[in-house]
Amino acid sequence: MSWLVLLGALLCTLRVGLGTLDSEDFLPTAPRNCPYKCVCAADLLSCAGLGLQDVPAALPFSAADLDLSHNALQRLRPGWLTPLSQLRALRLGHNELEALGRGVFTNASGLRLLDLSSNALRALGRHDLAGLEALEMLLLFNNRLAHLDQHAFQGLGALRWLYLGCNELTSFSFDHLHGLGVTHLRTLDLSSNRLGRIWVPDLASLPAFLKNGLYLHNNPLPCDCHLYHLLQRWHQRGLSAVSDFAREYMCLAFKVPTSRVRFFEHSRVFENCSAALARGLERPEEQLQVQVGRSLRLQCNTSAPAAHVAWVSPQHELLVAPGSRNGSIAVLADGSLVIRNVQPWHEGVFVCLATGPRLRHSQTHEYNVSVHFTHPEPEAFNTGYTTLLGCAVGLVLVLLYLFAPPCPGCRRCYQRTCRCCRCCRWPRAPSPLQELSAQSSMLSTTPPDVPSRKASVHKHVVFLEPGRRSLNGRVQLAVAEDFDLYNPVSLRFKAGSESSSSTGSEGLVMT
Repeated sequence: MSWLVLLGALLCTLRVGLGTLDSEDFLPTAPRNCPYKCVCAADLLSCAGLGLQDVPAALPFSAADLDLSHNALQRLRPGWLTPLSQLRALRLGHNELEALGRGVFTNASGLRLLDLSSNALRALGRHDLAGLEALEMLLLFNNRLAHLDQHAFQGLGALRWLYLGCNELTSFSFDHLHGLGVTHLRTLDLSSNRLGRIWVPDLASLPAFLKNGLYLHNNPLPCDCHLYHLLQRWHQRGLSAVSDFAREYMCLAFKVPTSRVRFFEHSRVFENCSAALARGLERPEEQLQVQVGRSLRLQCNTSAPAAHVAWVSPQHELLVAPGSRNGSIAVLADGSLVIRNVQPWHEGVFVCLATGPRLRHSQTHEYNVSVHFTHPEPEAFNTGYTTLLGCAVGLVLVLLYLFAPPCPGCRRCYQRTCRCCRCCRWPRAPSPLQELSAQSSMLSTTPPDVPSRKASVHKHVVFLEPGRRSLNGRVQLAVAEDFDLYNPVSLRFKAGSESSSSTGSEGLVMT
């Protein structure tokens, strides 16, 4: 019996051992060349927050996204990115880098994102960023940058977003943007620096799409009338870089740090600024209206012939010859832009960018295109037809009134021979009293419509001269109470002493 127990224990031990062996065989192994304590997943390499003072020596060549942020890196070796030919994003934020140097980014021609924020960089040299031709986003905020070489950004032709906020810059060249072209640039953050001198004409000559992404708030700007009118106009136009941070735009009223005032809230500081100073600061954009389906051609008007011309569409697409990606917009050899079939999505601001040896700097020209649908024009109101129609209707009504009988079956109602026609409403023949009253009213000088002298058939009616008691030979009419209106035989006349021919001045009196 005991041997059975021993056999069962041996089998259980053997099974557990086999299970342990199988589980160890399927444990994931670390990727090849993955640095110690770093995380490697596919083409991602993260060595963040490890307290590194130097870059690991061996890096996997397949890394496309390298994160070395939140460490203690103080310097970068030249050529350290040579094995990383597939690198697209490099994050070096929150370190202790004080300088870069020549050759630091060699073999990083495919890099799209470079994060150097929250370091201790004090200056950018001419060759510090060399080799980054495809770079699109550069983060340099929260450093100690106080100086930028005039050509610090030269060669970064594809750069779209540049963040230089929270530094110690006292000036910035808006003339050529320190070697950076404006063809692709959309965001330029210069907020929270020490900018005290700004050349306003160069600032005003920037293209519209860059003005919308130019952040200058929280700087000790001068309380200059030209700068005030320029920023005020940008604010009224609704440029987001100004309108979103309107309360943070400051200026020094007396060149003293304690004399900061808000640009858009203390208008008394600028009440002596003449509005004429704002004229000519910015070249006004041309307003164009075009109907859907029509063709449109835009010329890039510059002060001198340009060697290179490019356009920026309302969708921020760079347009060069032959045209847009969808083929709806063409750029000709002379630099003009042509839209053969205008559609609603073509509405917006088109910006022409011109460069050349005869131009002092890049020049821009803006067109604000409004697209609307065709509406059928209403027919003009023709008064001639309406007048003719009115005359015809009036003539027909007059003819109906003159010649048409009141009733179709009663044509001689006016002779009172058709008494059975009910539709005829001709008045009765006047009674003798009414005829007499009509004759007397013609002889009277008093108007017959005076209410106090209207006669009734139940009243005594006489013809007397107002204000006299004697008859003077005039005819007097006396009517009895029981006088029959339709039997005028009982009518009695009394003659006075005077002739009846003088009754022309008598009046009607009711008694």
